[in-house]
Amino acid sequence: MVRTTCTHKYLAETMRGTVATAIASAGFVAVIGLVGCTNPRSSDSAVTQRAGISLFNGENLDGWTIHGTERWYVDGGELVCESGPDEQYGYLVTEQTFADFDLSLEFLQESDGNSGVFFRSSVEGTRVSGWQAEVAPPGLHTGGIYESYGRGWLIQPSEEAESALKMGEWNTMRIRAVGSKVTTWLNGAEMISLDDEKIGEATGSIALQIHDGGGIRVRWRNLVIRPL
Repeated sequence: MVRTTCTHKYLAETMRGTVATAIASAGFVAVIGLVGCTNPRSSDSAVTQRAGISLFNGENLDGWTIHGTERWYVDGGELVCESGPDEQYGYLVTEQTFADFDLSLEFLQESDGNSGVFFRSSVEGTRVSGWQAEVAPPGLHTGGIYESYGRGWLIQPSEEAESALKMGEWNTMRIRAVGSKVTTWLNGAEMISLDDEKIGEATGSIALQIHDGGGIRVRWRNLVIRPL
């Protein structure tokens, strides 16, 4: 009996030692895993990617180029586009170019409000190439995609989707372009989804437009882009 008890005691101590060793080893692996995952550069990059890049600093037009004679200025921390004396097309274009991205912004149409957000675009004088996510008065296809000096309307929102626009109030627009696929949202409602080979081949700037005809005034804020 003494031998049996000693044997049991030996086995119990051995098992405890084995478990302790396993726990210690697991703890070591966990620490190694945590250390391996804690990369300051990767963490910073991930945070930057989630937060996106602010295209407008709320103070001036640094990072943008004005094309045309229409007025672009900062008022109360907001970006304003307003028809000038020539009442022609005008563009405010980012110096940086983007291919795949997820862009969100807010706009407020204070008067006629016919404007737009071009992407993968370039501007020479006041002639633009690229694609526009429309910003327009009610019933005129805000969120649809238009190709200037080319194929014209590629896709328009449904009549039901058109009701998402809040004329005279702040609206939130989101544009996501990945390869040939483009999706737009207005105030959380999906407006269009498009797959277009020509769009997929392009890269370029983000450009805000003011339409010709005069009498237009639109405010913009919180322009944030997340490269993908």
